Amino acid sequence: MRRRKHLYASLWHVLFEEKWVIVFSRRIRIFDTTLRDGEQAPNIDLTVDQKLKVAVRLRDLGVDVIEAGFPSSSTAEFEATKKINNLVGKDVEVTGLSRMVKEDIDRTLESGVESIHLFIATSDIHLKYKLKMTREQVEDRIYTMIKYAKDRGVTVEFSPEDATRTDREFLLHAVRTAISAGADRINIPDTVGVMDPFRMRELISDVVAVSKGRIVSVHCHNDFGLATANSVAGVVAGASQVHVTVNGIGERAGNASLEEVVMALKKLGGFEVNVKTWMLYDTSRMLSEMTGMPVPFFKPIVGDNAFGHEAGIHVHGVLENPETYEPMTPEEVGNFRRIALGKHSGIHGLKTMLREGGIELPDDKVRIVLERVKEMAGEGKRVTPQDAVKVAKEVMGSR
Repeated sequence: MRRRKHLYASLWHVLFEEKWVIVFSRRIRIFDTTLRDGEQAPNIDLTVDQKLKVAVRLRDLGVDVIEAGFPSSSTAEFEATKKINNLVGKDVEVTGLSRMVKEDIDRTLESGVESIHLFIATSDIHLKYKLKMTREQVEDRIYTMIKYAKDRGVTVEFSPEDATRTDREFLLHAVRTAISAGADRINIPDTVGVMDPFRMRELISDVVAVSKGRIVSVHCHNDFGLATANSVAGVVAGASQVHVTVNGIGERAGNASLEEVVMALKKLGGFEVNVKTWMLYDTSRMLSEMTGMPVPFFKPIVGDNAFGHEAGIHVHGVLENPETYEPMTPEEVGNFRRIALGKHSGIHGLKTMLREGGIELPDDKVRIVLERVKEMAGEGKRVTPQDAVKVAKEVMGSR
């Protein structure tokens, strides 16, 4: 028996409308769309073999759902989805994206998946300029196509595309229609990343209220740098699944980052997430190498400077107790602590670095080395531990 929705007493206080709200810890599902929405980004085209390798890594990482692709969009996408489902489908849910068109649904289900992600736009701007449909026509399509898919015995997740720019009453009506047709899950996409955490929390609260116990999911884009914050706000409001991509890759400014969402939920919210966090750094690097898209130096969790320190005060604190300047340990996410040398270095970090290089010097001599290191850095040189050791040996020789 499930642990009664994991309601053990972990509390998260969230400031919203000048009220402190208590949120009980619960298990949050991670829906990874790296191989679908992530790969839709310009200049990212993975081969079938590469997609299989990523799928295996995602399975091992512990995500709950892998969106393998958009099977009806091309033969390659169909084959990749089919092979991914055959390879990892027994261990993790594999789903395929589909428009609300019978031919697309049939093609998706031919790939063997037992879960399908159906979408149709609901915002007035999409209805007018893209779909050329009325609200009534969209509502009818939602009911007809979800029922068509459900009659074929699969799990259906429904996405009203551009939900965050959809008239609220019509959006909730579309959700009710999807549920009456048999939808198992409701996903709310912030398709162009226009939400903020406060409005996202309000919206998801409304959706949860009409979803009759169905899993509610959030899918956030990062156009204003708020994808992670909006995803967390959605969870606080009652969503129990989050769509993410490794390294946050995706259209335009990308999607909510798997690494950031997982660690924010675990460390800040106390939520349960199935992901093996110590595999995050290696997974990030694997995808970066495959796609040719570098991981930003300052990227949270998996960036090379996420646990980097130079300033003397910071280095001193971290060497005494990492919690002084690190909100999590690098080991938790498979990353590494990096102590750098530069204009802001202090004696404690330099002594540690020299000791690791086999050199012990009294403090007065270490200060001489430190001054030379700072001079080098001030001239624009990137100072390495080898440089510091070389200077230290020169100081020892002069002695």
